Amino acid sequence: MADFTSQRVTMVDTQVRPSDVTKFQVIDAMLSVPREDYVPTHLRDISYIGENLTLGAGRVILEARSFAKMLDALDIGPGDLVLDVAAGLGYSAAVLAHMAEAVVAVEEQAEFAKEAEANFAAQSVDNAAVVCAPHTEGATKYGPYDVIVVNGAVEVLPVALSDQLKEGGRMAAIFAVGALCELRIGRKIEGQMNWRLLCHANAPILDGFKAEAVFQL
Repeated sequence: MADFTSQRVTMVDTQVRPSDVTKFQVIDAMLSVPREDYVPTHLRDISYIGENLTLGAGRVILEARSFAKMLDALDIGPGDLVLDVAAGLGYSAAVLAHMAEAVVAVEEQAEFAKEAEANFAAQSVDNAAVVCAPHTEGATKYGPYDVIVVNGAVEVLPVALSDQLKEGGRMAAIFAVGALCELRIGRKIEGQMNWRLLCHANAPILDGFKAEAVFQL
């Protein structure tokens, strides 16, 4: 039987800490949340591999390095309300819930959303709620948010999401730029998003976040 606790420690020691992730709350959250309980059953034994885990439907759980660097840069605190976009089976939201006051996890795939709810119940994650809705719409009802996390790559970020961010709020997204993907951290200042490059990362582009093709003669 796999020793997932040891694998979790190894993940943090070999994938997270060497990536200049130093905030205690990030390390603690990633050591505390059982990643193996938020992946499809057939992937449990490789839950802690150092790459994205495929969920199906063009979706992944982000590899630990990129996710941890994202969390470290967002500087999430115990008073923050977080919107977790494309939450999958709930792993990212569970980690965020360990750090924030509350998390709203948006997932448009009904079967994923149902499983995320079951996972939260099984793990007693009582400060995260699942909303089954299009990722591009977010969850206006519960906002505005201090932090927004997008679990996947985007070519275009819908205005509807940035509109749900509080003034001074932070957002993390992986931008597809040609053949490369860049993990960027944004802050909303005077109503506008100001982005900075954090590192290179890799993820499939989420449905609804692709740039419209321009027809040329």
